[in-house]
Amino acid sequence: MFLPGGMAKWRNGGQAGRDGAMDFKDQVDLDASQVEDRGSGGGGGGFSGFPGGMIVGGGGIVSLIVLVLVFVLNNVGGGGGGGEPARLQPSSNLSEQCKTGKDADQSQKCQVVGVVNSIQGYWKQEMSGYRPAKTILYSGRSSTGCGAASSEVGPFYCPRDQHVYLDLSFFGQLHSQFGAKGGPFAQAYVIAHEYGHHVQDLLGALDTGSSVPIELQADCYAGVWARNALDTGFYEKPFTPAEISEALDAAAAVGDDRIQQRTTGRIDPESFTHGSSQQRVNAFQRGYEKGEPADCDLSGLALTRTDSARNPKLS
Repeated sequence: MFLPGGMAKWRNGGQAGRDGAMDFKDQVDLDASQVEDRGSGGGGGGFSGFPGGMIVGGGGIVSLIVLVLVFVLNNVGGGGGGGEPARLQPSSNLSEQCKTGKDADQSQKCQVVGVVNSIQGYWKQEMSGYRPAKTILYSGRSSTGCGAASSEVGPFYCPRDQHVYLDLSFFGQLHSQFGAKGGPFAQAYVIAHEYGHHVQDLLGALDTGSSVPIELQADCYAGVWARNALDTGFYEKPFTPAEISEALDAAAAVGDDRIQQRTTGRIDPESFTHGSSQQRVNAFQRGYEKGEPADCDLSGLALTRTDSARNPKLS
């Protein structure tokens, strides 16, 4: 559930309402084939240890690409055994539910369809040879090309099957566990970040040997999409400063320094995997202000001292 005071309060794909939400064009057609809703228990058996974090991407071993630090997420809220058990959620036929932008203004799952359509519409126009990636909605756990995943992993992109995986309960955690304000555009930022990883995968840029610059570039790509989203034809009007602030707030909430301070009481820059709160905010702002993917080159993004030393070519 999200913050009160005008923010949409969605639960299990329910009504979104229009107050505080991004405004889709009512008559724009949605392509629901880009999103699959698996519901609960989408296969894969027990959780196979994603916090080990290593997958094969681009021919080499890279850190698991996720928005949130999976290494500490299990410590925030008690890991896989604590907290409330996930309620069983049935799968749904999104093609029947999500037909137009009006549906995206009323349902969380249809909003995801609209956001994914807009993001991929932008990258298809911008990037020669862009291949669409499907978003998989699941609840609790799901099988993936990178192994079995549970909701504790948070949103992530799997290079092996080129899918984005998202448990919608994460957006409640973004507020309750990470202190983000939440809101529809914060959710759009999360999705755009993961599709930034898909773009990196298509460009062969995932295997750099360090995850921080990769994560910051994905934040920057999310900002680039936000700048150009109106031109994709899905939105009624440009995003407001308040909506952009939702993304900046979410980016700051999942900075390594803030997560480490909340979970361990200390900050260790040497162990950063996604970048500090300020780095993540700066990366999104850079993409939003510049509006061009070329301005998200790795050398132009702020890196930690450790990453610069490990990757001189990126400094």
